[in-house]
Amino acid sequence: MDKKIIVNCDNRATRVALLEKGKLVELDIERPLQFRVVGNIYKGTVANVLPGMQAAFIDIGLSKNAFLYVDDLVPDSEDESPQPPRSSIEKLLRVGEELMVQVIKEPYGSKGARVTGQLTIPGRHLVLVPGADYVGVSKRIDSLAERDRLRREVEKLKPEQIGLIIRTVAEGVGAEVMAQDLQFLVQLWSRITARFKQKPAPAILYQDLSLTCRIARDLFTEEFSSFLIDDQHEYNKVREIVGHTSPHLNNKVKLYQEDEPIFERYGIETEIEKALARQVWLKSGGYLVFDETEALTVIDVNTGRYIGRRNLAETILKTNLEAAEEIARQVRLRDIGGIIIIDLIDMNTEEHRRVVVEKLVSAIKNDRTKTYVLGLTNLGLVEMTRKKVRQDLSEYLQQPCPYCNGSGRVLTPLVISTRIESNLKRELLEERSRAVLVEMHREVAAIIIGSGGGNLKKLEDELDRHIFIRGTEDIHIEQYRIVARGSQKEIKALALPVNVGDKLELTIEEPHAANPTHGITRLQGFVINVEGAGERVGQVVQIEIKEVSRTYARAVLSRQQ
Repeated sequence: MDKKIIVNCDNRATRVALLEKGKLVELDIERPLQFRVVGNIYKGTVANVLPGMQAAFIDIGLSKNAFLYVDDLVPDSEDESPQPPRSSIEKLLRVGEELMVQVIKEPYGSKGARVTGQLTIPGRHLVLVPGADYVGVSKRIDSLAERDRLRREVEKLKPEQIGLIIRTVAEGVGAEVMAQDLQFLVQLWSRITARFKQKPAPAILYQDLSLTCRIARDLFTEEFSSFLIDDQHEYNKVREIVGHTSPHLNNKVKLYQEDEPIFERYGIETEIEKALARQVWLKSGGYLVFDETEALTVIDVNTGRYIGRRNLAETILKTNLEAAEEIARQVRLRDIGGIIIIDLIDMNTEEHRRVVVEKLVSAIKNDRTKTYVLGLTNLGLVEMTRKKVRQDLSEYLQQPCPYCNGSGRVLTPLVISTRIESNLKRELLEERSRAVLVEMHREVAAIIIGSGGGNLKKLEDELDRHIFIRGTEDIHIEQYRIVARGSQKEIKALALPVNVGDKLELTIEEPHAANPTHGITRLQGFVINVEGAGERVGQVVQIEIKEVSRTYARAVLSRQQ
């Protein structure tokens, strides 16, 4: 199977796409401003013990306390024989006690992060499990002889009071390579324990690698034909990691330098849009409908335009088989977790039902997240469960629609800014004028301009054009328009509606986000920061312009105010 890893980086996000047979099957996104916590190890303090729930809340320094189940407190044993009952939570923990925990699920909505006392520290070939005393082998290694060999080799290396799990990528690897990996992990664990003794709680003791580097460490193997990255800095980091862990794969790591954006070159942007849609068409003409609720996700299968060539039973079977394969891909791509119910088209024969379920089971085998097909219910519904570790794709890329009071969803300003910037790059490369004035929703405009105009300056340097941005409420959040073209002087005069010394009468719309003592007003979408007007929101005030820049003006209240 041809596999590719495609990485797109900009100053707002790093996106990693996994392609199998040319199709997008996984998408990971990490934003520089976002504090990723899954995998991090903290020194925390017990804030509250809940005997009725057999759980505790742990203060690890985040905005919400983390949640710890009693079953996650003590390291598991690899032994599958019946284990003695665990002690109750109040016997194991007390309020104010300090302990080391690792985040296994991101904070979500009103819920804090979920943590565990069963720590795991991943390397390239091994995972170190402090406090355990076993050697486990990845279930994805099928050969019994290879599993036995790996277990024997690692058992010779294993230190006392430390468990080890042999990862899938270790298949065929010699003892010397695994010994080097183990040495690195043991040294890392020593540093973590030293920090635990030195730092007051709450404190972070270990933070996992950035997204691109984790992919290089955990996923990149001989199965992949290429690892394409469109950013020089990320490319250099991946080459360094791969050079250390798998030097024979370094020639597959390549820097993408074409003019066409990398995600558009491989059709990934189109696939992301499809993954956000409620309805997904199948090649045969049938289609799927995805409906997500708080409790579960329901997927409905329909024949649609497909009428078949033989008989109704064969038409239904073919549609359901195609749907099973596409559902496995979409669940993986959308990162849907929890309970999943699939309403297949009714099949009359037991053989057809068996074949479709087997197809679904086969199709989910490549999913790295634990997924189980529980079979058909008496109503003919397929039940699945998939471990939920983070928000699914739609929750990550969309937000409640501000135009219909939350009954629908639109893309987030950050996602929209990336798309608009990509579209502007294509459009302005063909533009003859030296300067343009672009109008867009003010939330999106603020992101494209960036702190101190840094993002806009980078875009201008890349396109060798003067770009003036005007933010407004009078445009849909997902839209933009080029309202004027011309020379820099012409567009500047049009884009900057105020001059130093101008005296105006305007309404203060909101306090300044970074300095609430100041107020924000706008003229033709142009932002004016009025010093000392933070408490005058909603009031009409007289101001005097003191400074005008490309992206905003600074003003003060007139003396008579």
